[in-house]
Amino acid sequence: MLSITTTPDWRSAHPWAVIGLLELSGVDNTRHSPALNARKRVVEQRLRELYAGYSRKDFLALPVLAAYARYYKRFEKTYHVLLQVESLALRGQNLPDVSPLVDANYTAEVETLVLTAGHDVDKLAGPVVMDIARSGDMLAQMSGPQRAIQPGDMVMRDQEGICCTILYGQDNRSPITAETRQVLYVAYCPAGVPRQAVEAQLTQIEEYVRLFAPQARLEQRLLLEA
Repeated sequence: MLSITTTPDWRSAHPWAVIGLLELSGVDNTRHSPALNARKRVVEQRLRELYAGYSRKDFLALPVLAAYARYYKRFEKTYHVLLQVESLALRGQNLPDVSPLVDANYTAEVETLVLTAGHDVDKLAGPVVMDIARSGDMLAQMSGPQRAIQPGDMVMRDQEGICCTILYGQDNRSPITAETRQVLYVAYCPAGVPRQAVEAQLTQIEEYVRLFAPQARLEQRLLLEA
């Protein structure tokens, strides 16, 4: 089980924030999952029915999206999960097919609207801390070059550097791959995201993982609160 803590700077900079953690081991990320794919189609249809006729204003009135919108507005950015839900619900786009472990997260994410990253535990150099970005911090992005991180953004660090930030996503060192056998999901929730939404996200991800990996072992599931 990976050691994960928070820094005093994170707790001070982001009062009432919550980090949700779900670590599972003994998974196989190589097999096609008909059960998960069938669930994805159900979720897509449910979202289209639930959000039919919604405008951007309607979406931003939802408590979870409102909380993320406030966070992203501080950095002059738009919450990308909002854009994904709009594409799914209003423009008929389908959930992506990446890999079972990644798809389990994406599917839960568009249901609960809670921002979550997935990491290969074997590629993390623990212990891990939830922290804030500082001037000069850099991220080697999963899809793109190194970039400077805006000070104050929530980040996850291990002993080799920043693994993930809310604004810029994951690094190119620890993402889930076909070889991943132990996975860590991290839900990043600024103030205003209800605790129940964070718990629902972890529950949904685990449920979807067990559709293709019923033997998965629960290493840890907990909430870190500022």
